[in-house]
Amino acid sequence: MAKPPIGNPVPGTEPVPPAPAAGSALPAEREAKRPLPELKGRRARKPAPVKSGGDDPLEMVKSLLWAVLLFFVIRMFLVTAYSIPSESMEDTLLIGDYLMANNALFGATVPFTDIRLPSLRNPRRGEIVVFRPTYNNPRIDVVKRVVGVPGDTLQMRDKVLYLNGKAVKEPFTKYVDGYDDPITEYGQGMMDPTVDQARYGSHNHIPLLPAGVDKRTYQPTRNNWGPLVIPPAHYWLMGDNRDRSLDSRFMGPIPREVIRGKPLFIYFSYDKTNESAAFPRPLTAARWDRIFNRVK
Repeated sequence: MAKPPIGNPVPGTEPVPPAPAAGSALPAEREAKRPLPELKGRRARKPAPVKSGGDDPLEMVKSLLWAVLLFFVIRMFLVTAYSIPSESMEDTLLIGDYLMANNALFGATVPFTDIRLPSLRNPRRGEIVVFRPTYNNPRIDVVKRVVGVPGDTLQMRDKVLYLNGKAVKEPFTKYVDGYDDPITEYGQGMMDPTVDQARYGSHNHIPLLPAGVDKRTYQPTRNNWGPLVIPPAHYWLMGDNRDRSLDSRFMGPIPREVIRGKPLFIYFSYDKTNESAAFPRPLTAARWDRIFNRVK
């Protein structure tokens, strides 16, 4: 029988490598089990645990102070809350409406001073603004609508407002009385006792009358007055409820420096006149449909 060629093993007769002795390891396993070299020089240290900033009481106090400071900056210089105490702007704004107003637009006032920051722009016709007349004691914030700007000529005839000789459409206005009242020279008997009556009245109209109008016979009423020319840096403001508003018809043009802000939206509203509402009245008499409505 012929022998197979040398070097070519017969299939199925390849030599099997001997099994490793007990306790020995394969090369890969020996490499994995090789001990790490010892560190020389400085002794290795464990990494320090990372401390969370929220666990530090000092950091918590700092965060709180920054939050309070940010709130006051926003409150004083950007937006301010106002409330509606009277019916002079009905039905646009109601008693018990709480407004958020933009203070930065017309120039915010530095607290506890008379310093005004630069404004972004001046008030425009048709806008509702917040102002603080200097004729009341104590001074209060008042909300009215701008109907005239510097240089405008205004006149009212039989409840119709005329701007520079043209009738103005005012769908937001409201009249509740069927009669007309004269604007007396100084003050009105119906005024609140906190009002300086000497600062109110038709005497505020006289400097605004154009040439050709007889100042001696000029007798304005609530629904018939003018023509009047608005002086520089002044604005003519009126309430939408024309029969219940103490406005420029009585106090004259409003100086620009006392106009403080522009209402943006109603953030809460409840009917303060609803005395039959159950406790707590701000919730049981709330006007939920007015909340977050834009002021326009």
